[in-house]
Amino acid sequence: MMESILECCAGLDVHQVTVVACVLSGPLDQRPRAEIRTFGTMTDELLELGE
Repeated sequence: MMESILECCAGLDVHQVTVVACVLSGPLDQRPRAEIRTFGTMTDELLELGE
């Protein structure tokens, strides 16, 4: 059995005109909270993703 060591992780799904970001967070003994947002690939939208 693997031991959980992270309380937060993120992933990006990069496409030609969009980037989908997903962040999972929460206490290790509970189901994580998921936040999923889609961003465009223009500079101002990528800067928003970075924030």
